[in-house]
Amino acid sequence: MKALVYTGPKQVEYLDFKDPSPTNGELLVKITNVGICGSDMHAYLGHDDRRPAPLILGHEASGIIEEGEKKGESVVINPLVSCGECHYCLDGRSNLCPKRQIISMPPRQGAFAEYITMPPKNLIPIPEGLTTTKAALAEPLATAWHAVLTASRHSHRPLSETKGLVIGAGAVGLGSALSLKAFGCKEVSIAETNKLRRKTAEKAEIGIVVDPTHEGGINDDTMDVVIDAVGCKESRIAAVKSAKPGSVIVHVGLLDGVDGFDARRITLQEIVFVGVYTYTMMDFRQTVSAMAEGKLGALDWFEECSLEEGTKAFSNLFNGNTAAAKIVLKPN
Repeated sequence: MKALVYTGPKQVEYLDFKDPSPTNGELLVKITNVGICGSDMHAYLGHDDRRPAPLILGHEASGIIEEGEKKGESVVINPLVSCGECHYCLDGRSNLCPKRQIISMPPRQGAFAEYITMPPKNLIPIPEGLTTTKAALAEPLATAWHAVLTASRHSHRPLSETKGLVIGAGAVGLGSALSLKAFGCKEVSIAETNKLRRKTAEKAEIGIVVDPTHEGGINDDTMDVVIDAVGCKESRIAAVKSAKPGSVIVHVGLLDGVDGFDARRITLQEIVFVGVYTYTMMDFRQTVSAMAEGKLGALDWFEECSLEEGTKAFSNLFNGNTAAAKIVLKPN
């Protein structure tokens, strides 16, 4: 099969790769659409030791089952494979499973390819009315959905009575803003440094879009819920400064893990700071349903290109030359 393979820092190549062979009851899936994630970019830059070259990246995918009773069914892929037996899995928190695996990270190859194998439980039927391209947005949107659910659990007030700030207007950022709206938050702001992505966020008409690098872009001490969908020193500083006393900061971005955390202010102002990782299967299924029901908007903030053009797509993302919150590759 053909695949887009990460071969070294700032290098992805369109190559011939060994066809996957299903084992242990897994099914062969023909990939129809796969999005480029921020974690793919992190690996592309050589900043992720968990993803050594050569490796097929990509975990935001939809496809068609190629065998078995459900052959021909269009599905969304939940890329997080858990054991199903540990106390985290049995408690409905499979995202914390100590044996969890995710496609695009050894020992599993990713979905920037024509085919992949997956356990049947990780294949979710695409509801009628949802295209396979938009269905490929489910993974980042499920991450956002999980982040907002977490914010709701920790917030002292219902989300319908809060002011929310989302830092970052990539797919998870836009998804977080859309999820806040879906959960009743009436005043949402989005902070984004990239001019092109600000235009995309403005077009989505979710809320107020600001440039955090400009004076007054983000006001201090004003937000009840802050979702950091970037996860770097500067975004953490902005998140902590903008949070009101007694508020909630949800840290979902994974750009880096150092600096920018003001533990003194968080303690003195009794601010809840919580990290979130991916989603549970229930989160994923709820997200797919919400997408199909139109609760997360038109989902038109992506651009498409062929898998063969993937090298150019990575370059455009690295250089900030795209307005799209998500680039979706099409293998076939």
